[in-house]
Amino acid sequence: LNLIVMSLVVVSLYVLKALKIDWRTLAIMLLMTLIFDSLIVISGIVAYDTMKILGIYIGFAPIEDFFYTLIAVMLVPALWIILGKKNAK
Repeated sequence: LNLIVMSLVVVSLYVLKALKIDWRTLAIMLLMTLIFDSLIVISGIVAYDTMKILGIYIGFAPIEDFFYTLIAVMLVPALWIILGKKNAK
């Protein structure tokens, strides 16, 4: 599990650098995830099966929720670049 997580971290950092994503954008998105995911957990809208998550929380949100944000911050610019190149032809 550690190898998988560390590999994902290294690949994510490489992609963020390659796409020249502003770290402030990532920080803002992660902060928004922290605030809003914590609110939906506290309000009881969402509950997580503790047997299916790592058990690491940031605020009230499990760490897995932050991976969705990280992927979105990488995927949207990547798609923008890929689709922009196809439309330019």
